[in-house]
Amino acid sequence: MATRKFRKLAALVKIETTYGADAVPTGAADAMLMTDVAFTPMEGQEVSRDLLLPFLGHQGVELTGLYARLQGSVEIAGAGAVGTAPAYGPLLRACGMAEDEESGVSVTYLPVSAGEEAASIYFNADGVRHVLLGSRGTWTANLAPNQIPRFRFDMMGLLGTITDAGLPAVDDTAFLRPLVVNKANTVMSLFGWTAIAESLALDYGNQVEARFLIGAESMEITDRRSTGTAVVEAKSLATKNWFSIAQARTRGALSVIHGTAAGNIVEFTAPQVETGRPTQGQTQGILNYTVPLMLCHDSGDDELSIVVR
Repeated sequence: MATRKFRKLAALVKIETTYGADAVPTGAADAMLMTDVAFTPMEGQEVSRDLLLPFLGHQGVELTGLYARLQGSVEIAGAGAVGTAPAYGPLLRACGMAEDEESGVSVTYLPVSAGEEAASIYFNADGVRHVLLGSRGTWTANLAPNQIPRFRFDMMGLLGTITDAGLPAVDDTAFLRPLVVNKANTVMSLFGWTAIAESLALDYGNQVEARFLIGAESMEITDRRSTGTAVVEAKSLATKNWFSIAQARTRGALSVIHGTAAGNIVEFTAPQVETGRPTQGQTQGILNYTVPLMLCHDSGDDELSIVVR
């Protein structure tokens, strides 16, 4: 029997019409191009009987509340055609974001607090296919100069079948070649200042709970607290005083536009950001500030948007 290779894998993701009902994703239409993948085929609980017997020894356990977990990164890029959803859109939707398409203009992803969608995920590790149903999760995003920007998704799904199955033929042409983060490709504004930044990290901050009850099993998004961290070059207080902003609990806007050509632009916007306590550091002998960010809502599910255009 041939050995199975770690780097030979396929991930397929499709939004479900009915929660927990297999949406049957295909390699031709639903392939997800991922990197830095970590897969846990069985998470859950172990329940011991703890019987009192006239001898010692392990009594074994019962496995219960089983589910699977897929973590992986996806490159941040546009969709190619303006007004078309990007290929990673199903993952954002399964993380509690609504997809709003404006034909020929843009696709916008906004948070929701009810009616979150879920996805069926097929994960094939060189010939063994794991099916995850009712999958929901959360994401982080990292943008650092001279690096490829990436989302990192953390998805939890109900345990479906695990079977021998050949790797599917996948079509990943919907994924554009990404642009590296740099001065030419990326513009960041924070509290009205066109930032000179070393990095920006965003955390959508979903709390996802595996819920196993009599009569119902599901992955539920029960809370969301979106945060971030910006590492910016330290300037004079006259230019930007992060200390007074933090002390006054002033709110300001964050905007990051990555890409310059229509069809390959991704914009992150957070209109009501509060900062935490800035800390001072250095890189290459140049002073910087690490500024914690809290992405607050204004009048509802509006603390963050992702616009692909």
